[in-house]
Amino acid sequence: MTGASAHSSAFAPVAVALDAPDEAIFESWVQDIAPSVQCLKIGLEVFCRQGPESVHRARAQAASVDRADIEIFCDLKLHDIPATVSKAARSLALLQPTYVTVHAAGGPEMVAAAVDALPATRVTAVTVLTSLDAEQLRVLGIDGSPQEVVLRWAQSAVEAGALALVCSPQEVAIVRAHVPANITLITPGVRPANSTSDDQRRTATPEQALADGADLLVIGRPITGQNDPAAAARALAASLLA
Repeated sequence: MTGASAHSSAFAPVAVALDAPDEAIFESWVQDIAPSVQCLKIGLEVFCRQGPESVHRARAQAASVDRADIEIFCDLKLHDIPATVSKAARSLALLQPTYVTVHAAGGPEMVAAAVDALPATRVTAVTVLTSLDAEQLRVLGIDGSPQEVVLRWAQSAVEAGALALVCSPQEVAIVRAHVPANITLITPGVRPANSTSDDQRRTATPEQALADGADLLVIGRPITGQNDPAAAARALAASLLA
């Protein structure tokens, strides 16, 4: 095991993105998927609609299928001046999530403000979004290849106290080689073989991402977009835990 979150022998090292269009689907996905995976990821779509109640509902539905211990990942990508991020993070602390994301691009003072406000949470710095490529970084005036930018921002965030990082499969190996072993590496843009890439630009298979040093894989539509999300989650878990 390379990072901070041990790959459970019972649950796949996957955070399922619960980008549900309504509360009923959200709750059914949790019940279907929680028995197979390590973590539930609540993003902007659900949190903006349901607020903190989304975390409470996720935990309740997970508990109903004997997964009261499931990790909660609040993927809200906080990005503002340090004082504002600190206040927002303190509000989130009441929910006791395992992970909360902030944008590494907000700078080390902002990351440190979140860390101070969330002492019981692994503040997770998002590096370069997987929807961006080298040309889009150039248009934004950011110097360097995606790999160079990711590594630069990752090291800055870790120095500011972040305990987890989000980076694409294409950068996870180099980040793992340059950050401490206790840093959890979370990898979006993961697509099982024969899946479409959707709006992700820098992708890899789950097996490759884990081999390169990822600790937790973010997977959404390849599970939730299937006719039977429970079966899709079980199949993925079986393939990763075999």
